Amino acid sequence: MSCPDCKNGDVLPGEPTGTISTSGAYYAPGPSPHAKRAVLLLTDVFGLPLKNSKLIADALAKRLECDVWVPDLFAGKPILGVNQLDMPNRPGVKIGFFRWVRFFFSMLPSIPAFIQSRASVVDQRVKSFIQAVQADKKYEKLGAVGYCFGGIVAVRFGATDLLDSIVVVHPGPVSLEQIRAIKIPAAWVCAEEDFSFSDKLREEAEAVFAGREGENNWLLMLAGTVHGFGARPNLDVPEIKEAFEKSQDQIVNWFNKTIPAS
Repeated sequence: MSCPDCKNGDVLPGEPTGTISTSGAYYAPGPSPHAKRAVLLLTDVFGLPLKNSKLIADALAKRLECDVWVPDLFAGKPILGVNQLDMPNRPGVKIGFFRWVRFFFSMLPSIPAFIQSRASVVDQRVKSFIQAVQADKKYEKLGAVGYCFGGIVAVRFGATDLLDSIVVVHPGPVSLEQIRAIKIPAAWVCAEEDFSFSDKLREEAEAVFAGREGENNWLLMLAGTVHGFGARPNLDVPEIKEAFEKSQDQIVNWFNKTIPAS
């Protein structure tokens, strides 16, 4: 958690159609039981209780025609509860002093969950999940899309051999060193205005990717958006709805390119 925008967002319409597996992960099956690829969806700080991640997983499973898994990053104790969800801001709206104060005090009850969700703990959960699902399903290619908190996790796992491709959607705070360490194809979907992922860092990331050979990295910035639009969009706002749909297209196109179905 880096600023009040991490709490912004809305609840998507509809009801999930997948199931909760014995591991506690949400499972959105693809139409083919023999798909050679699968995707992990790494959630924001609201975790599995916020149905958005499940609905997005259902949609991606249908469009990608493969299994999509949403592991429980927080072992049943997400950093924020659904009742703490705020409506999203628009670009250009400043976060005033009193909103910072409200944000600080609202986060105090979440401190224990935040501590229990430190990088070493969450990464071990994700690693164990990947190893377990691969032992069972034996996917040939495995991608991951991470939103906000999950975007940070995706960046860290982009430096490992456990994934084949990642999409990072308006991540929480990451360092330039972590970005440089990514060694697999990586696409980025960035908000126009994001306290967690500044214009300066986005430009530095673009410079890193521009210096690499091939077309294995791509960075997209969507106008009219702030942090959280990809995971918690207010679909009643036309430009937010359009940006959310473009972010979904980016995810699908990227995985079709980097971990194709055949």
